[in-house]
Amino acid sequence: MVPDYWNKAKRSLARRDAVLAGIIRSHPGIALSTRGDAFQTLARSIVGQQISVKAADSVWRKFSGAVPAIEPRAVLRAGARGLERSGLSKRKIEYLLDLAAHFSAGRMDVRAWESLDDEAIIRNLVDVRGIGRWTAQMFLIFNMMRPDVFPVDDLGLQRAVRRHYSAGQSITGAELCELGEAWAPWRSVATWYLWRSLDPVPVEY
Repeated sequence: MVPDYWNKAKRSLARRDAVLAGIIRSHPGIALSTRGDAFQTLARSIVGQQISVKAADSVWRKFSGAVPAIEPRAVLRAGARGLERSGLSKRKIEYLLDLAAHFSAGRMDVRAWESLDDEAIIRNLVDVRGIGRWTAQMFLIFNMMRPDVFPVDDLGLQRAVRRHYSAGQSITGAELCELGEAWAPWRSVATWYLWRSLDPVPVEY
């Protein structure tokens, strides 16, 4: 499902930023989409932490094969021993089990998040072991499709900005935030297209 704001955001960004206009033109017919399942999105984000997209896809396939369903109770039933077959590190297994426990115990009220702002949702998410601000922001972008998330600590975003806006030179966090202000309230969309400038195949969570 493509966000209902997507075309409006593309037009707005293209009018105000020539670099983004070129990137958007170079990637027609694709858009942000969501699988819609909160637990699966968060689990996939944990699996993908600190490894390449290719490696994450491989581990995710093994993880999917280690449980009968990607849902909290199935993960808890598999336990640490069952998840070891997926090639996950011990720490990521601990994170996935803690995530599953939060969902099973009702401590993650997904329906309530619709009425909360981004920062309130991030505060709720980082209560889970292994979920930091970056993972929470990926959830906001890829699951809730919030339009104005700007993950300044994301290495892909930083690389794309260096390539397109600073001639390969390093850029500070403050400078990146200042650049991003020009893209509000569509910073999720700008980030998504900057990612595409590095890898044309969209990542799905």
